[in-house]
Amino acid sequence: MKLKQSLIIALALFIVGITAWELFWRSEGFYPTLDDNEALWAEQRFRVEKASSNSILLLGSSRVLFDMQLDEWETETGIRPIQLAFVGSSPLPIFHDVVNNTNFNGTIVVGVTPGLFFSSTSPDKDSWKSPQSKVDFYKKRTYAQMSNHILSLPLQKNFAFISEDQGVDGVKLKELLGKINVGDRVVDSMPLFHEFGEIELDRNLTMKPITVTDTAYANSIIRVWQFFGKKAASGPPPDKASTMAFFLKDLEIFKARGGHVILVRCPSSGSLRAGENMGVPRVKFWDDLVNEAKVKSYHFEDYNQLKDLICPEESHLSAKDAKYFTKELVKIMKADGALTNLKTN
Repeated sequence: MKLKQSLIIALALFIVGITAWELFWRSEGFYPTLDDNEALWAEQRFRVEKASSNSILLLGSSRVLFDMQLDEWETETGIRPIQLAFVGSSPLPIFHDVVNNTNFNGTIVVGVTPGLFFSSTSPDKDSWKSPQSKVDFYKKRTYAQMSNHILSLPLQKNFAFISEDQGVDGVKLKELLGKINVGDRVVDSMPLFHEFGEIELDRNLTMKPITVTDTAYANSIIRVWQFFGKKAASGPPPDKASTMAFFLKDLEIFKARGGHVILVRCPSSGSLRAGENMGVPRVKFWDDLVNEAKVKSYHFEDYNQLKDLICPEESHLSAKDAKYFTKELVKIMKADGALTNLKTN
């Protein structure tokens, strides 16, 4: 009898504790969101195994995630792309994986964010390590990990405190403890970085409205880009030779089996765009890549309907502009014959 009472009391305390913790974070402005982790990415990578020659893959960094909207792409083409882009990543490791570890021979859209695409082929660099870790997870994931991911989704969708966000928006115990200044603990010099995107199960991602409506919020993200820009300027220069050689080698393999690649340069603006013009100028990087790759290529600056788009935090489009950008970009591609085998009603 006492055991039963103890269990009931323990369960009641657990429910009260969980409810109080959830209500606290809700009161702080947090709400349930999905984590864009390796497990979510792996679900989309698995779809490539069964993809046909009519399928479209999206590769790149966060600009491809934010700027290419799957609903609009599907509306314009009848095909919903498989989103494999990942934040802060070079597209080269994932492109290499698809080319060398699958039989896929459809269309791959590769987003070129110059500072990441041309950064390095060194496995120790974050721009390479991050996407490679997703590929490695996919290859080695267990049934237990897949089950854990499936079971976690209802929790992520309903509880604000179930989150893997890091930094200023982190609510995990590890993140909370890391924010406490104790003794001589070294404080991270990187400015506070907000998570400013919301992702769906198929990894369609949109910018949070606050990034557009709150200038201070957007400026806090701009300061992070400036921090990374200064860090890059003081480090080794972009490794254009090795990155281009690596990509072009895989590109030839993919072309040989009937695959098609489209290169896209998504918008950036403000001081970030000015920094890109200085550090990775178009004529020396994008233009050289296009000339060597000999594939359909689209730079936002070349089109009147795209060149004046403004990014709220200088690097990614708002949800509204991303929808517009996707529609217009697909129309341009279709008119140019870059997209073939489109589905029709």
